[in-house]
Amino acid sequence: MYAIIETGGKQYRVSEGSVLRVEKLDGSGPVTFDKVLMVADGEKVSVGNPFLPSAKVTADVLKTGKGNKVLVFKMKPRKNHRKTRGHRQPYTEVKINGIQAQ
Repeated sequence: MYAIIETGGKQYRVSEGSVLRVEKLDGSGPVTFDKVLMVADGEKVSVGNPFLPSAKVTADVLKTGKGNKVLVFKMKPRKNHRKTRGHRQPYTEVKINGIQAQ
């Protein structure tokens, strides 16, 4: 059984026991994803329009952190203008506990 959920403006394919990094979530402990786009259980597939109203995906928060640094370098030739900036995107790592589809 797997589901497709939406969180943080992105879509993820999840199944029970999978661990994934999503955009930073507030709080800790168990979280519930209500925006479920699709649930597939063997031969039976349920697709929402756009979401399934009674489907939920529950998960536990494992940790929060920051990703690897991405460097942004800007330069204007012949003007002696150089600018370097770095960015580390925050994330939350979650483990999927269950998929509830009715």
